Amino acid sequence: MSSDHHHPPRIVAYACLALSMSLVGCYVALSKPLVAAFPVLLLAWLRFGIAALAMPHWLRRPASEPPMTRRTRGLVFLESFLGNFLFSICMLFGVSLTSAVSAGVIMAAIPAMVAIISWIFLRERIGGRVVGAIACSAAGIGLLALAPSHGGGAHGGEHAGNAASLPWLGNLLVFGAVLCEASYAVIGKSLTGKLGPRRISALINLWGFVLSTPFGIWFALSFDFRAVPLPFWGFLVLYALAASIWTVWLWMTGLRSVPASQAGVFTVMLPVSAALVGVLVLGEKLSALQMLAFAAALLGVLLATWPGRRSASPSGVPGALPSEKNNNSQ
Repeated sequence: MSSDHHHPPRIVAYACLALSMSLVGCYVALSKPLVAAFPVLLLAWLRFGIAALAMPHWLRRPASEPPMTRRTRGLVFLESFLGNFLFSICMLFGVSLTSAVSAGVIMAAIPAMVAIISWIFLRERIGGRVVGAIACSAAGIGLLALAPSHGGGAHGGEHAGNAASLPWLGNLLVFGAVLCEASYAVIGKSLTGKLGPRRISALINLWGFVLSTPFGIWFALSFDFRAVPLPFWGFLVLYALAASIWTVWLWMTGLRSVPASQAGVFTVMLPVSAALVGVLVLGEKLSALQMLAFAAALLGVLLATWPGRRSASPSGVPGALPSEKNNNSQ
């Protein structure tokens, strides 16, 4: 059996989930200079196109993988439409229209939304520790967002006019990104029982490229590519690889061994890492209240991942669906 279909140990799965969301937070924060250089829809098209060139070999179906059913194809499309295409557009437009404080408060809802959606659609039970972890995560990021702002750093003034003009629209778009990210986590759990992480990454990126192509071509026809400084092209390549390959593969790998409701707690790393990038890269200052917020967020991750007694199940994954138990036991 290929390593792509191997279920990693729980601690490795936790590391994959945390690193995936940390990278998402980093590229969300660092995408601000790219949004200033490219129209959002053109940026999305270039991202998917660059990533598609990097992983065509991941599209091939392994011999050990059964052909996709109509339902699996539909889930792949939804995973890309919600988790890749709409998330990118909502988040990129949203952070340009609202403040980082407001975006942080709204993104704190991601773990709770993942747990709720996985409870509704995957029938995963939400244990007491996961509930506590969700509460700590939400409290931590809420504290982080409520901490007094010390300015936007070197890049903070660029979007100040937008943030002051349509904050309600920016907040609505960021909440849309929260719903997209939560759906991405839950749908991904269903897909990992049918496809390997590499093929999922390649397929949803290809759909993202298809969905963004009409908009990308429209903006490309009137865009002056020569006006973009050379370093931005290197940054664009890194953004494309991180957003479409590394983060997706890490997330899908982690989901093979962790229930979606528990994996959702790791989405707390998204706003935390975005805030750290703001401090370390964009020149923002970290207050005592913000440090307390980080401590609460990390306590949430600790609650979610601390070894404990598990209910007896063939899969060793609490709340796994019958089909997932069968897949895990093979």
